[in-house]
Amino acid sequence: MTGIETGTGRLKDLVSWDSDWAGLRVVVTGIGVSGFSAADTLIELGARVVVVDAATSETAEAKADTLRIVGAADVLLGDDAVRAVPKIDGMKPDLIVTSPGWRPDQALLAAAARAHIPVWGDVELAWRLRVREGRKTADWLTITGTNGKTTTVGLTESMLKAAGLKAIAVGNVGTPILDALRDPVEYDVFAVELSSFQLHWCESVSAVASVCLNVAEDHVDWHGSYTDYLADKAKIYEHTQKACIYNAEQIETERMVEDADVVEGCRAIGFTTVTPAISMLGVVEGLLVDRAFIAERKDSAAELASMADLGPVAPRHMVANALAAAALVRAYGLSPEDVRLGLKAYIPGSHRIQPVAKQNGVLWINDSKATNPHAAAASLSAFESVVWIAGGLSKGVSYDEIVSGQAARLKAVVLIGKDTASLEESLRRHAPDVPVIRPATGDTENVQSAGTGHDAPPSPSESGEAVMAQAVASAAQVATSGDTVLMAPAAASMDQFSSYAHRGDAFIEAVRELVEGQAQTGKE
Repeated sequence: MTGIETGTGRLKDLVSWDSDWAGLRVVVTGIGVSGFSAADTLIELGARVVVVDAATSETAEAKADTLRIVGAADVLLGDDAVRAVPKIDGMKPDLIVTSPGWRPDQALLAAAARAHIPVWGDVELAWRLRVREGRKTADWLTITGTNGKTTTVGLTESMLKAAGLKAIAVGNVGTPILDALRDPVEYDVFAVELSSFQLHWCESVSAVASVCLNVAEDHVDWHGSYTDYLADKAKIYEHTQKACIYNAEQIETERMVEDADVVEGCRAIGFTTVTPAISMLGVVEGLLVDRAFIAERKDSAAELASMADLGPVAPRHMVANALAAAALVRAYGLSPEDVRLGLKAYIPGSHRIQPVAKQNGVLWINDSKATNPHAAAASLSAFESVVWIAGGLSKGVSYDEIVSGQAARLKAVVLIGKDTASLEESLRRHAPDVPVIRPATGDTENVQSAGTGHDAPPSPSESGEAVMAQAVASAAQVATSGDTVLMAPAAASMDQFSSYAHRGDAFIEAVRELVEGQAQTGKE
């Protein structure tokens, strides 16, 4: 008999690729990267799948056509498709597999909760499918945090590869974990980046080692409260087998480890950017060192790498990310030499404290990935005199802490974004003497200083490129030799750009044109 007599009864037995998935009635919410991957996988397993998404774009329609061809039961697009739980073969579904961006209070998911239909994320589904007869089962090292996830997962992957292991960075980093599971390559280990959204829908994951890098107020609009956000982040440590890695400079992460239900024998390992205590990794005289994974940890430490191995720009948070990655792979059994080689081989991703140019003594830095105040504060703290380009979608967070903590570094602030009221208010309160520039449309003059009201924000018709060109021109008017112009917006990008990458690319292009123009003027 296909289908489920008791949903939770059958779902409990679905613990491998070779389990009986045939005929399982599944609704997949979202036809983006993770949703498409989940639907495609479930179809391959023989489940009866309906995919729903509010999108009606050409891209969504093309993906829908592909899924229909490969055998999906149906694909429903448009606003009506996501308001209620669809039936499959005239019956309610046995399971919802949701894309991570969908909030728990979204109408369809709320209806599923009322109907007691289980909801999994794509990561939960991947964990249950990881074991497959005749194939190697990859181990998981899991990484979360408000900031630094993608850098740390990349560092972890690089260290694992330096040790000769078949490793891949998956999850929130871009490669869907289900796609990696179906890859013909039989991986030894996954470095898994997990967002708070993905963790919300996880229950069964049992990583070899796990880390929460840091926490700060973020995504409160999605989770409902900062407390709920922290609770979802803390799920990274549940069922960890060997080592829960925590930030020794942030008590919240240590408390998460203390409260976690872990496998017996699992160790708590801290990391710090200062001298480490026993069972920690840290920094001593410019060296990254390990006092956790050596027998003589009471009175000595193993050298892992030097600060120079981190590259030309190594702010404090980059050091912390490197130590967290080192702790993960040391827990997995890698040598100090593997850590060092992995650090040296790592190529930082774009838009993360990315040097763009240095002209007339002014350093231009692109950190478009700094989409919240905590990330932007980490960038600001790496430089002494900063012309800060900031603003965008604030996601309901406060800017008081970043402004009060970094005010002494600010030479000027150039605002982008359609609604910067919260940021401007914090600047008025905590940095009243710092000039605040909001370029008007078609004008790059310094039109504003803190505490004197608001100019109209750029109109929606303005392109992101035009917005950034104006911001860069305004920054160039006030920056002098020894200054850093730092584009670290402390906000999301979607009010004026399609993504943080689009925003970063626009900054790079605007700086390039400015530098070329200055060079040409100098020649003449």
